[in-house]
Amino acid sequence: MGKFKQFFTLKRVVITLLALLILIPLITLAVVFIRINSAHVDDNYNSQYKKVDGITNILLLGTDGRENELAYRSDAMMILTIDATHNDIKLTSLARDTYVDIPDHGKGKLNAAYFWGKEDLLFKTIEQNFKIGIDKFVQVDFDDLMNIVFVIGGVDVDIEERELESLNDGIPGAYDACTYSDKGEMQLINEAGVHTLNGYQAIAYARMRYLDNGIYRDQRQRKIISGMFEGVKDLSMSEYPTLINTLLPYVRTNLTVGDMLNLAFTSYSFATSQHIKQAEFPIIDDKHVKGGKYKDAGWVWLYDVNSIDVLHDFIYKDINMDDNEYLKDDSKIELNY
Repeated sequence: MGKFKQFFTLKRVVITLLALLILIPLITLAVVFIRINSAHVDDNYNSQYKKVDGITNILLLGTDGRENELAYRSDAMMILTIDATHNDIKLTSLARDTYVDIPDHGKGKLNAAYFWGKEDLLFKTIEQNFKIGIDKFVQVDFDDLMNIVFVIGGVDVDIEERELESLNDGIPGAYDACTYSDKGEMQLINEAGVHTLNGYQAIAYARMRYLDNGIYRDQRQRKIISGMFEGVKDLSMSEYPTLINTLLPYVRTNLTVGDMLNLAFTSYSFATSQHIKQAEFPIIDDKHVKGGKYKDAGWVWLYDVNSIDVLHDFIYKDINMDDNEYLKDDSKIELNY
């Protein structure tokens, strides 16, 4: 009778453990679904371009609005491309000072589109000027991005000697604005080289304005985003729900639960072994772009309209911009005056 009781007890323990093993993942997924739905925002814009099989373009928006501001410009704009055809992930910066046609608002800087019509107008502006189909967007405020960097354990960035002074000038302000509960004592960066930046250090790095120009700033922002990718890509698939659950309160997106799961499964198989390919548009050289003050738009980049094909080839055909044949022929350059 005692053996039977022991067997019954053991069986009950095993059943309980199995139930927990099943229920805990389900509860975790349920919480993730709730968080995704809370971060989800409805949008009214439908892409004018037919979706290309294997390509998903997600517009990443970094905003830097001040407290009580109802309208502000997008500070960072990048196209994250999940390329299941070539098993690649790509990150393309769109320079904020690019001179474009903003539908129903005339010509001006690209980042003004967000000011006038948030993500819907920015979608339309990008598509009409660059002929790139945008599928979804993810928007995060720079203040919230600090918390995200803390959550993932920091981001590895190679700091140049020339960047040190400007970076350290920006750290105190970022530290004061940081709301992360465990940010600790303020720390400056004392020497050049690879450092694991915490949240406020990373944002101070991404916000550096006066050291050089906007293109270098775009490069620094891509370093932060790609560094975040490198920091989490070695996680197992089972760890992703917890990570997503932690990060979602800091973002706005029109990705649905199904979208996120599909993208996660699509990209996971090649993301762990690949580095993000990076690019910038306009193409910043002495030929296919001209920077300067233009009319009443202020300082802008005027770009070669035919170089849009180079952008297309990178996103859709996986041809690195530097290797594109078009850049070897200067006879077709036509700036968008």
